[in-house]
Amino acid sequence: MSLELAMLVASCAFCLVQIVVASHAGSHQRGYRWTASARDSEVPALTGVAGRLERALRNFLETFPVFVAAVLLVHLLGREGALSKWGAVLYFSARLVYLPLYAAGVPVVRSLVWNVAFVGIVLLLIAAVWF
Repeated sequence: MSLELAMLVASCAFCLVQIVVASHAGSHQRGYRWTASARDSEVPALTGVAGRLERALRNFLETFPVFVAAVLLVHLLGREGALSKWGAVLYFSARLVYLPLYAAGVPVVRSLVWNVAFVGIVLLLIAAVWF
């Protein structure tokens, strides 16, 4: 398995971790009875760490499909190389660092780390079209 595909697998696992962590934080704040309900009624937005974890998950889910597409393009086109390896590692590593920074409410640095993940995707896309 290529490094790019390994980073994709790791990112899929990390996505599941984020879903569980955000879900449990939300359930802790709203109550497990609400979580098990049909959730038909309006509820206030999550606050504190639970709210930040939910927003971090949404943020991950915004970039993840593009990362998946970029990795698959690189793989299917046979364009794996240093650029795509750096891109995949930067994306995954930055997303790992981003979550605790967001959960802790760290400003600025968190945004810089998000940019590192973004650059990772850009590198993968460049690798896919580089001749």
